[in-house]
Amino acid sequence: MAATTIEQVLAQAEKDEAEKLRLITVEKELELQYDLGNLLAIDPNPPDLKSFRQQNRAAFLRSLARDNTQLLINQLWTLPTQRVQEAVVATLPEPTTRLPREKPAPKPRAPTRWEEFAKLKGIQKKKKTNLVWDEVAKEWRRRWGYKRARDNTKDWLIEVPATADPAEDQFAKRLNAKKERVAKNELNRLRNLARAHKGKVPGVGLTPSSQPSKEQLGKALHVAKRSTASAGRFQDKLPKEKEPKNSGKKRKFQPLVGDFKAEKSKQLEILKIMDSKKPKLDVTKAVNRQMREEDAEASAKRRKNPKKGRGGRDRGGPKKGKAPARGGGKGKAPARGGGGKGKRK
Repeated sequence: MAATTIEQVLAQAEKDEAEKLRLITVEKELELQYDLGNLLAIDPNPPDLKSFRQQNRAAFLRSLARDNTQLLINQLWTLPTQRVQEAVVATLPEPTTRLPREKPAPKPRAPTRWEEFAKLKGIQKKKKTNLVWDEVAKEWRRRWGYKRARDNTKDWLIEVPATADPAEDQFAKRLNAKKERVAKNELNRLRNLARAHKGKVPGVGLTPSSQPSKEQLGKALHVAKRSTASAGRFQDKLPKEKEPKNSGKKRKFQPLVGDFKAEKSKQLEILKIMDSKKPKLDVTKAVNRQMREEDAEASAKRRKNPKKGRGGRDRGGPKKGKAPARGGGKGKAPARGGGGKGKRK
């Protein structure tokens, strides 16, 4: 009885082992193409149309996907592995298939001047806690921002230094110093952006300079007018004031998808014009073009012969030896009737 039991156990173990091997072993006529870097497997084998038609389609597709996934997992177990935090991970090779993407991969951000200096000097960035102890309020407060610790802007009394002017407003001085720090930080930020994009420092309005140009003054005036609540809609214009360049309305383009009715009408109108035997003629545009061409020809002729005016006559008057076109000279009336010489009555 015991021998029979052992034989049954061994037979069951062999059966289980064969079942496991059957589950992880997949037979294919053509070997799959693998790109383990992208976890990609390409099956070049044609699908069995007979099985696809006879069986349930969803079950057939699930079975095919399961077999290909099993082959991909079998290939992953051939890669070198290592243990990381009680987990076995495989080291994937470099991908060989370029996957398409909508936009290019983002480039790494250029380091700022401080980051370059810290890397050169070996300065390590130390993480600071957000909360610090405030001795005045006797509680933990934020290091920066609203309700921060040691906020000197809330002081109602400021001690005047011994070297300062007694009549100087210390509150206004502190406020101006803060504005200068904020402006300096903004300027450094713009410099970092300009250096990263290899361009000039962008300016808003009028860039500080000793001798601003006419365009800079016009741009500063335009920005100052647009800085009102109505965006300069009710601001008066100076006499002979011109709009600065590159400050008009931006071009608006129709969306590529969405309004199919408008797109259909535009396409039908284009096809109608192309299909018509007699193209549509804009009479006003054609007349204006003809007038411009005639004016251009006339101006070209005048440039070739500058002595003649618009009427075709010489500007220098009648030539010597020829009588004038009208009149008989000074004090004489023009000839009338039979050609006799008469005096003016």
